[in-house]
Amino acid sequence: MTIKLRPYNHEEDYNLVGNFLIETYQPGKEIINWMQTRWEYMFHHPYLFEKGLNKYLDKIGIWEDEGKIVGVANFEHHLGTVYVHINPEYHKLKAEILEYAQKNLTGISDKGKPYISVYIKDNDTEFEAIAESMGFEKGDQYLEAMSQYQIPEIFPEISLPEGFKLKSLADDNDLDKVNRVLWRGFDHQGEPNPDLTGRKLMQSAPNYRKDLNIIVEAPTGEFVSYCGMWYDPVNQVGYVEPVATDPDYRMMGLGKAAVLEGIRRCGKLGATVAYVATDKKFYLAIGFEKLFDRYPWFKELK
Repeated sequence: MTIKLRPYNHEEDYNLVGNFLIETYQPGKEIINWMQTRWEYMFHHPYLFEKGLNKYLDKIGIWEDEGKIVGVANFEHHLGTVYVHINPEYHKLKAEILEYAQKNLTGISDKGKPYISVYIKDNDTEFEAIAESMGFEKGDQYLEAMSQYQIPEIFPEISLPEGFKLKSLADDNDLDKVNRVLWRGFDHQGEPNPDLTGRKLMQSAPNYRKDLNIIVEAPTGEFVSYCGMWYDPVNQVGYVEPVATDPDYRMMGLGKAAVLEGIRRCGKLGATVAYVATDKKFYLAIGFEKLFDRYPWFKELK
C-alpha cells in the first residue's frame, strides 16, 4: 500500500472523483460520502465562479493508492467549510486528511480570523474522536441532513390546481422564466439579473437532463415552481437539487407536484430511491424519511 497525496487537477480529476463517489455508494447500504450528483452540481453552480473559488481548485486534496483515488477533501461554496470522502477501507487516513484541511482549506470568519469547519456524519465516532483530539468543537447549527424517498412500483397520482401544468425543460426551456422562478423561489427581492450565464452553466453539466428538470406553469404562462432532478444511472438513484416555488404561489401543492414528478420519472428510468440533502418538513410530508445528519466541527486557527 503506497498512498500519495496530490492536488486536484480539474481537467484530469473531475470525472475520476465523480467515479470514486459512484463507486463508494453502495445501494441499500450506508451512505458515507457525497453522491456524484452533488459533486457535479458544485462545479456547475455559478457560485464557484462568482466567488472566485475556481481559482482555488488545486487546494482540493486527493489521496491515491497505486493510482486509485481513496480519499478526497474539498470545499463547496466557501473556503473553510470542508467535506471529506473516504474509501471505507482507508478510514485510517482521516487524521491525515484533517491535518491537510487545516493547512490548505481554511477560510476567514466574520471575526476576521482563520478557521476550518469539517462536516462529519453523526454516527462516525472514529472521526469525531479524531477531530476532538485535534481541537475541533462540534457545532449545533448548519447541520446537513440526508433523507430518502423509496420509489414505489405503482406511483401515487400527482394532482395540481386547475389551470396549472407540469412540464419538463425538455418541453419548454425558457431560461428567462427559469431564471425568474429560481430567483423568486429563493426569496430574493425584485426581479432577477437578466444575465443567463449561470443558468446556462448549470445546464452544461454532463449529466444534466432537461427531461428530469420539472416546472409548474401557471395559467398566466409563468413558471412558478421548479424541481431540479439528477439521475445516477450506475447506482440507479435520483437526487433532488434544487427546489423553489414563487412566494405568490406557495401552499398550493405545486412544489410537491414538481418533486414527485421528477421522482416518478427517475423511477421510470430504473431508480428505486431518491435522495435530498435536507430534512425540511416539506420533504418529510411528501414521503421522504430522514437517514442521518452531518455535523460541522469547527476550529479557530491562529
